[in-house]
Amino acid sequence: MIDFSFIILTYNEEVHLPRLLNSIAGLNAPVYILDSGSADGTLAIAEKFKAEVKVNPFINHPKQWDFALKNFDIQTPWIIGLDADQTVTPELFLQLQNFRNADYQNVNGIYFNRKNFFKGKWIKYGGFYPKYLLKMFRTEIGYSDLNENMDHRFIVTGETIIWKNGHILEENLKENNISFWIEKHNRYSDLIAQEEIERLNNLRQQSNKANFWGNPDERNAWLKRLWWKLPLGLRPFLYFSYRLIFKLGILDGSTGILFHFLQGFWFRLIVDVKIKEILKSKQ
Repeated sequence: MIDFSFIILTYNEEVHLPRLLNSIAGLNAPVYILDSGSADGTLAIAEKFKAEVKVNPFINHPKQWDFALKNFDIQTPWIIGLDADQTVTPELFLQLQNFRNADYQNVNGIYFNRKNFFKGKWIKYGGFYPKYLLKMFRTEIGYSDLNENMDHRFIVTGETIIWKNGHILEENLKENNISFWIEKHNRYSDLIAQEEIERLNNLRQQSNKANFWGNPDERNAWLKRLWWKLPLGLRPFLYFSYRLIFKLGILDGSTGILFHFLQGFWFRLIVDVKIKEILKSKQ
């Protein structure tokens, strides 16, 4: 008996989806795909792999995951939520192949270790590895954090564990085109700027407890709380310096430094500029 099902979000993922589905095919687990209106070969690929597909208009990642968890009829005790540009390594595949629900009766969630790639380069430093993401959780217990506008995460009550060995590999090949990367993150910056404005007005609260010594998501909640207190415009400089120097991002080489600059400085600066514009428009 298979104790878990996969849910995957897609939008024009013909370049990524076969790679992911081939990496998990031997597990013979049910696969559910929530698409947001693909115009390429994504749905044909899903049909070839016998995945169950639903379509829902995209607003943001947390709401899309919420729809997926509430609208697919999952019959297994566990769910694994993956993005289409991720794949499962053979080591993680083996752990999943040996997974039995009976061995995890006191656990409600499992963190996977992620390796992130940019333009073919593994981003090993700058705080990007190890990176533990809650990707596997009990059905009806794990849910999508709707208090986030862009940075989606799953939440569970009760005990969680971390699988440090075995990885999910994340590499968005479309982001090799820098124009795609910039356009995508420009959209994301709108979502985050609006989210921070709502937090300033106490319209959003953190779902996870802020605890530096807690699980990976509780630690992230603590760091986010610190981030929100830093001065707008200054914090991107501080964060980029922290990643490049204190977290050794400079060792990622020229491609890695470009990534840290774009994701750790440019993106954060654009968010701060947009926050200031919103605040000024309301004066």
